[in-house]
Amino acid sequence: MTQYIIRRLLLIPVILIGVTLLIFGMLSMLDPAERAALYVRNIPKNEHVMDSIIRRYGLEDPFLTQYWHWLTGKRDVDTGEITGGIMRGEFGYSRSGNTTVADLLQRRFPATVELVLLSIVPVIGIGVWLGIIAAVNHNKFIDQVARVFSILGYSFPSFVLGLLLLMLLYANNGWFPPGRISDVYNAVINGPGFTSYTKFITIDSILNGRFDIFLDALRHMVLPVITLSYIYWALFLRVMRSSMLESLNQDYITTARAKGVRNQDVINKHARPNALIPIVTMAGLTIAGLLGGVTITETIFNFPGIGSAGAAAAVQLDVITVLAFVLVSGIILLFSNLIVDIAYAFLDPRVRLS
Repeated sequence: MTQYIIRRLLLIPVILIGVTLLIFGMLSMLDPAERAALYVRNIPKNEHVMDSIIRRYGLEDPFLTQYWHWLTGKRDVDTGEITGGIMRGEFGYSRSGNTTVADLLQRRFPATVELVLLSIVPVIGIGVWLGIIAAVNHNKFIDQVARVFSILGYSFPSFVLGLLLLMLLYANNGWFPPGRISDVYNAVINGPGFTSYTKFITIDSILNGRFDIFLDALRHMVLPVITLSYIYWALFLRVMRSSMLESLNQDYITTARAKGVRNQDVINKHARPNALIPIVTMAGLTIAGLLGGVTITETIFNFPGIGSAGAAAAVQLDVITVLAFVLVSGIILLFSNLIVDIAYAFLDPRVRLS
């Protein structure tokens, strides 16, 4: 098991180099003047100023030299100051966010994480539960209902569902508004009397003893969570149902039943653990995808997460911001795959042996 984990860990630097080289290669398609404009707040009209920016960031150096400076930063010969360097958290200036990319990520990413954490528990829990019920009651009425539910959910566009929910539960009744927090409470959060410990509004409101803010934050997340959950419920239901049916038809299940093992024990102790193996892979990739930015859902509900910020950057051709978000998404996916591989090895010893 230890050797298996070490092999996976040794692959991470290699994959990271490949990901960063690919992203930097896309950035290098721009000429030096265009790339220099991505690092400054206002594009200088003076040609000499632009040339000095190009020299400062080494944008006419050889490709590998530029790649190294992009990773670690470039030291100014005259002042000794290091500029740039994504490893130092300096991605450049985001014109769509009117701030640095690092600051935009710091402000927007916690909102997406908070939304994902509230969504993933019902996504996995309900999807797996419905899948088991459908498989155990194969070809019965409840199985037919679950199959219709999964087909409708998996084929239903998220933007259509989101707009329907907004129309029914906000436009008509005003129950669950879009956004992350009401304007009144937003002023409180940004005021002097509120301490932001984690950047998660739900957690910080509890730590500050403001349960009114906590309830308001939950009220704003109801519709995005339902939109995300319903679509992924359907996907997890279909996969879990198929996997559970396959497990229930194995010889060891027949043997367990022949020995007189209770049906509940057959399902919970023998069939379900093996059926959960593909769910582990799906869960890891789903979490990674959601953390990378639930772009459509966040845009529909005006939720200030990383997905809506990425969409705004793409519309405004904010190249440096889009590439930074791609890099963050790639890193999240990489480490999610690592966790999935390790969890897979715990569930299935054959993976370790191979």
